[in-house]
Amino acid sequence: MPRGEYLVAFELARRFVYRCARPLELARWQYHFGGGTVEAVERALSVYQNPDGGFGHAIEPDLWNPASTPIGTWAATAIMREVGINGGRLVEGVLRYLDSGADFDAEHNQWLNCVPGNNDHPHAVWWEYSEGGDQFMYNPTAALAGFIVRYADRSSRLYKKGCALARQAYEFLIGREPFGEQHVTGCFIELYDYLSDSGAELVDMEKFRSRLSEQVNFNLCRDTSKWAAEYVARPIDFFNTRDSVFYADNREAAEYQCEFIAKSQQPDGGWPVTWRWWNDYREFELAANWWRADFAVKNMLYLKNFGMLG
Repeated sequence: MPRGEYLVAFELARRFVYRCARPLELARWQYHFGGGTVEAVERALSVYQNPDGGFGHAIEPDLWNPASTPIGTWAATAIMREVGINGGRLVEGVLRYLDSGADFDAEHNQWLNCVPGNNDHPHAVWWEYSEGGDQFMYNPTAALAGFIVRYADRSSRLYKKGCALARQAYEFLIGREPFGEQHVTGCFIELYDYLSDSGAELVDMEKFRSRLSEQVNFNLCRDTSKWAAEYVARPIDFFNTRDSVFYADNREAAEYQCEFIAKSQQPDGGWPVTWRWWNDYREFELAANWWRADFAVKNMLYLKNFGMLG
């Protein structure tokens, strides 16, 4: 595809973000593409943080619970990692929330994927809490454990907990055949990256990388005709640079992702949401627009990292 077509896609995406994005996505866009600062992203993130240090208030657009939740807190840490927030009040708050024991199931030694309070607020069906639900597949525990190992004081009780959870998550992944769950896979990728950054020698990192590669290969949808219409995993869901350890095995799909981004852009400059909430909450329509702005940031960052924007 000619380079000029990617630049046209970028300009359409820019206009869409400035028209439709929340302040958070706008700050992320400006950081990556418009001379914005990390501090501006921090300010935008801070309005989703609660006094207990966790995050809520629909920071994850499909979950409108204003209280802190493990998933909301994970969503905040993903953005912190995206823009390089490595300390300060936001990080300290997350560590305080994770150290509090809130929303942690001692029996399974994991944070809950869904919490009871979700049911009192607009949400997608997959964030509906039910007793005995499938809460314990390490989404988001694997990622949160990695965050702890990366940022907690190494002499603290929380750091020891994070190390134990990281090892437990690693054993969970290593001890089974590849399985189809792209979000769980993403959390384990984050754990791997956090452990790599921290230098902590907790697990066999080469074995971890190899097992993650199998997991990515198993989950990535090779039928590109499904990418625009179905909720399937694409390269962008696992990595966004040729430097990724997952690129070599998925080179063809990863390169096609660039062309797909440009071809699947809608006339208003956004990209379609390929899911519904499957309930009667009308808030989905607003959440979908927030997601579309998030897609715009991630899609253009992918093109930038693959050298398509200049």
